[in-house]
Amino acid sequence: MKKFLITGGAGFIGSALIRHLINNTHHHVINIDKLTYAGNLESLSKINSNERYSFEKIDICNFEEIKNIFEKYQPDIVIHLAASTHVDRSIEAPDEFIQTNIFGTYVLLEQAKNYWFGLKNGIKKDNFRFHHVSTDEVYGDLNLSDELFTEKTSYAPSSPYSASKASSDHLVRAWQRTFQLPTLITNCSNNYGPCQFPEKLIPLTILNALEGKTIPVYGNGKQVRDWLYVDDHAKALLLVALSGIPGETYNIGGHNAIQNIDVIKTVCQILDKVRPSKIKGISKYEKLITFVDERPGHDLKYAIDASKIFKTLGWSPDENFNSGILKTVEWYLNNKAWWEELKDDRNKGTGE
Repeated sequence: MKKFLITGGAGFIGSALIRHLINNTHHHVINIDKLTYAGNLESLSKINSNERYSFEKIDICNFEEIKNIFEKYQPDIVIHLAASTHVDRSIEAPDEFIQTNIFGTYVLLEQAKNYWFGLKNGIKKDNFRFHHVSTDEVYGDLNLSDELFTEKTSYAPSSPYSASKASSDHLVRAWQRTFQLPTLITNCSNNYGPCQFPEKLIPLTILNALEGKTIPVYGNGKQVRDWLYVDDHAKALLLVALSGIPGETYNIGGHNAIQNIDVIKTVCQILDKVRPSKIKGISKYEKLITFVDERPGHDLKYAIDASKIFKTLGWSPDENFNSGILKTVEWYLNNKAWWEELKDDRNKGTGE
């Protein structure tokens, strides 16, 4: 059994990873999270009392608090997920993204390095890993006819968010090369699934449709994204943390490159079947779709080549988009109590 220190564990991907670790392994989990607007401990309510789970409300930018966490829990593996992630918010207020995503990663790297240096030579030191979770947005965008992103694709971030994540990736590689800290990096495509904060594209579409609100779409909606079901991502993160080679990068994708407008229409069509509209004048949810001005610097296409992680570690997604999106819609329909109190936060752009 290992001790996993998960940063940002109350967030969307972090909570999915923790649920997977507690429900399907014998490992221990220490969850540290600042609990900003997108952090929700309700996503972990069913495991709060588990003896293998601990939670600490911590800001990753605080040197002393992070030092104390390493000293108190003596983790074997760090999986760093804490980040500000919403592109529209990064355009409006980039300072938070610079602070959390860059400086926060620096603090974690420094304290992880100090902790690792302090370990006695042996199995614990040899097996320690610092796994940094990043995004495909660091690669910039593709033309519709371009090849997929690979681990060797040059970085060309377009937004303050993606630039901050690219910066943190470079810091991780620098700490690995300069200090030999055993690091791993994964870059994932767009995640979706249960417990995603309602500002994001798919839950925003579901909840706006149910409430008869307009469903905003940037430009013509033909931007292409690869969609990865969050539980598949959680399984991949654990596999990389346990079996990945230090210093390596692994792209994690869902093999589902789809235009945004088609994602939205698919959600609407599922809702038409499972929860027909009772909104006056709206017989089909697609009638709520409203095209809005394009976002500044909006990338046309992200799509990941995930062949490396398949060939080297044997991972591939269990869900295709049709199965994953149906599970996602059903989860939001069956968990109104989870999202009801968050709905007033759906006010930033289109959610994509």
